[in-house]
Amino acid sequence: MQDILPAFVLGSEAPRTPMNDSPANPQPTTADPSLSAERPSDEKLMLAFSQGSADAFSALFSRYKQPLFGFFRRRLADASHAEELTQETFLVLLRSASRYQPRALFRTYLYAIAFKILRAHRRKAAFRATFFGAHNAAQDPAAHDSPDANLAIREALAKLESTEREILLLREFEQLSYAEIADLLHLPVNTVRSRLFRARMALRELLLPVTEKLGKKS
Repeated sequence: MQDILPAFVLGSEAPRTPMNDSPANPQPTTADPSLSAERPSDEKLMLAFSQGSADAFSALFSRYKQPLFGFFRRRLADASHAEELTQETFLVLLRSASRYQPRALFRTYLYAIAFKILRAHRRKAAFRATFFGAHNAAQDPAAHDSPDANLAIREALAKLESTEREILLLREFEQLSYAEIADLLHLPVNTVRSRLFRARMALRELLLPVTEKLGKKS
């Protein structure tokens, strides 16, 4: 299965398309006879991939490359870092395919991998900042070349309590269910609901002065 890695993850055999924050929902490739002519579920694709189907991996990659890039981009200032971590997530998926068991939704499994990679990246960035004086971009979600509104949202998000910020991002941007967020963050569902409400209220309060200011400009 590693033969498909350069084509779909590293882009050495296929043209590379720049990633962006927009969600993408392309139709999956279904040339593999083991896959249904109808749109197969993520879980069926992952099982087919674990049994050696390159087409299944192609479909999963097409479905999740942009959502994953958006996941990292909303948490990191540097777009190149977000793209690198997106590729690293698919590498981990590739290497762990033989051990996959459909005990939960595939996207919960995938975002759990992404969370681990993000935390490792932040630890490395913190180490560099502490010992080499490097700027800790992983903890600075504000991109200086963003439009005013986007920059204001990034700065407001950075002021939220970390767990509440993650819950808000997972719900509003990744569109995960309460149960999926609870599984990822190891929290009760009711806690997810209450902290999401607090995060939304806090974000609204933080953005109110900015909204009024932008409204006057327009």
